[in-house]
Amino acid sequence: MSITSDRLTALREQRGWTKTRVAKSLHMSVQKYANYEYGTREPDLETIKQISNLYHLSTDYLLGNDTPKADSHPYDLADDEPLTYHGVELPDDLRIYYKSMADAYVKQHHKGDDDNG
Repeated sequence: MSITSDRLTALREQRGWTKTRVAKSLHMSVQKYANYEYGTREPDLETIKQISNLYHLSTDYLLGNDTPKADSHPYDLADDEPLTYHGVELPDDLRIYYKSMADAYVKQHHKGDDDNG
């Protein structure tokens, strides 16, 4: 298995998502997506971009060139990390506000509860 396939599997399992859910989110067949996780096929660059957007992480991470902090998930927002929206960096007060809203949501709702797939 490749680094990409290992990371795809780990990311999906961390969220409690099924292969079906991920495949539907990426607008592809379950078999095609499963082949990426099994390492029998490698996703093209456009698919890598779609997957990185789905998981809110860098394409470098999916390709094995970047490692997230050991004490966080790759989709967590660090306290000092800038937050961008459509390529525009948001000011600190908005970043702090949005992070606090996300933290409150995660505390109130268990991960994977909204996964019907």
